[in-house]
Amino acid sequence: MRAAAIAMALAGACSDPESARIKDTTKPTYDKSSGKLTQLTYDANKNGRIDTWTDMDGATPLRSRIDSDEDGRIDRWEYYDAAGALAKVGFSRKQDGTVDAWVFAGADGKVERVEMSSTRDERKIDRWEHYAGGVLARVDEDTNADARPDKWEVYDNGTLKTATMDDDGDGSADRRLTYQAGTLVLIESEPDAAGAYRRRITVR
Repeated sequence: MRAAAIAMALAGACSDPESARIKDTTKPTYDKSSGKLTQLTYDANKNGRIDTWTDMDGATPLRSRIDSDEDGRIDRWEYYDAAGALAKVGFSRKQDGTVDAWVFAGADGKVERVEMSSTRDERKIDRWEHYAGGVLARVDEDTNADARPDKWEVYDNGTLKTATMDDDGDGSADRRLTYQAGTLVLIESEPDAAGAYRRRITVR
């Protein structure tokens, strides 16, 4: 949607009253050797201030950095696919201008997956949230930084149902906690070779 607005600005599709504002806030940058457009600024909220900086490959947007509240810090990052369509959106959980989480939408436009990095490195994701119909359904987490999930949570209509842990880091579940209405009711551990838990403790 933002890509379409940028394309409209590039094409000069604006009404006469808006011409001065768009001229002042839509600033293109071109590669000096090739002449190709490399960046475009934009005023998304139409208040006369630049709040969006988009890296371009000619007429195709690559990624955008957005300061939606205009406090001088980027609070939204948009990434586009090869066709220029929005692929994912980044945000900062600490709201400090550094991206550390990325949201992916499904075909219905609702959140389908969120990837997070405790080290704030997009190449080192350690938490994956999966959604169904926009509601949290499952969480996979890498708690020991070995690039493999070792904790798995299952949710029922957004409420935690089970949490399973790989305590020894061998890739297999060692312990499972079961919840009812958000309250821990059962602890299972000591799985046999088939994965069935031999030890069960009911929490009262």
